[in-house]
Amino acid sequence: MVKVVIGEEAQLKLAEARLEQSSTAAQVGLVIGKLSSTLDRGFVFDLVPTPPNDAGAPACSLVEPDKRKGPKPKSQSSDSQSVSIDKDWVAEHARQVSRMLVGGMKVVGIYVWISENAFKNSNIVLCQTVMGVAKAAPLSENDWDERLLIHICYSPRRWTCRNCMVTSNITSSSLRPCDFKMGKVLTSLQRFRCMYNFDIRLPISHSNSSNVQTMSEALRHEISVHAKYLKSAKAMVDGNLVVHNDVSTSDGLREVELLLPFVEDTEVCSQKDALGVLAFSGSVSSFAYLNHRESISQAVADIKDDIIMSLQSRLDIICDEADGETGLVDTGTQKARGDADSLEVGDGMSGETPVSQIVLQSLRKACSLSLPRRVFIPWLAGTFVCDYLQPSETFELVRLNASSILNWRIGFGIWDAFEGFGTRVSFQRVTGLIVLGDGDKGRRGLVAEGEAIWERLI
Repeated sequence: MVKVVIGEEAQLKLAEARLEQSSTAAQVGLVIGKLSSTLDRGFVFDLVPTPPNDAGAPACSLVEPDKRKGPKPKSQSSDSQSVSIDKDWVAEHARQVSRMLVGGMKVVGIYVWISENAFKNSNIVLCQTVMGVAKAAPLSENDWDERLLIHICYSPRRWTCRNCMVTSNITSSSLRPCDFKMGKVLTSLQRFRCMYNFDIRLPISHSNSSNVQTMSEALRHEISVHAKYLKSAKAMVDGNLVVHNDVSTSDGLREVELLLPFVEDTEVCSQKDALGVLAFSGSVSSFAYLNHRESISQAVADIKDDIIMSLQSRLDIICDEADGETGLVDTGTQKARGDADSLEVGDGMSGETPVSQIVLQSLRKACSLSLPRRVFIPWLAGTFVCDYLQPSETFELVRLNASSILNWRIGFGIWDAFEGFGTRVSFQRVTGLIVLGDGDKGRRGLVAEGEAIWERLI
């Protein structure tokens, strides 16, 4: 359990000044930071206000008690106020912010800017909001059962922090106080980077043809299988094998190399039974940030988690935009020009079928799908956050997302982005053997690229 929470003083003071100047009586937003089970501490990097919803309404507001219960004296009016929160909108904001964070950074809770009385009258709705955020932005595969709830009270002015338990029904004990203080957090972070190369192949057999799989379902299954495989990988940091209790003492950027065990075929079938193979290969660039008191093994775990989350996020974006132009395919063959990725499709699908929803067992000709590139954006104190771009999108979208989702302004000429390709899914009809294609390798300026190939056997 987190007993002490330390917030980045510079960022929290800026947030406090922003709230003072806003003249708003209520605000809700997300807490970006990290929870450490080994240290029993939480670290807060920044507070991100939840923007107005699609209708332009604020994410939270103060409400008066039900007047049908009888009028109350004016002196008691402010004492009986509570906060109303658009819980679904805050959860959606958490999902989008979580997608933009890298290893060692998470959405660890929410904050509220309300009076002391409004806070006391709103415990249930606040806990419900925290639980929604926890579900939308899980911390890890074995998720924590607690999140942070930071209350910034403007009358009287003070900061308090509570643990909110998210695994049980909301009770009077769901909120527990914890020590909160401000200090220097970001400047003490250790920095780690990894370029991870992967080559995953999933056979599709005749025996499971009755249980048809779409492209996205097969890729999602493939990613989940590889996540378990990646978890067992050893790691080297700056050329030295990582021991569990090693602590980082270097202030510079440290390079991580993951050493996977020899190939273990999780799904095997004979060529006679094989309908085809879904191949998924390429590279992913990853960053992770570690508190100086944590062991290097925690940074390695954060790197692994970031790699899998990045692959899942790219696939989620494709599925979310399945009805958009980037997801629609035409019968026949379409090739992009120049350095752009190609999209080739053939028989076995409707001309209005999104690529992510193509049924693998029905394909007869070539099909390929490009997943988004990952773009790294300089954030606070030398750290990075990220975003994802479709082939048809520009960096202007990164600026808009950083502003609207993270409340972070990016100025032209003061930031440098590292871009990378996600994956490409393609289908080829072959005779008696499997042919694997190559990705767009050697392209300058890219730190991640990938290709997923679906091939069918006759």
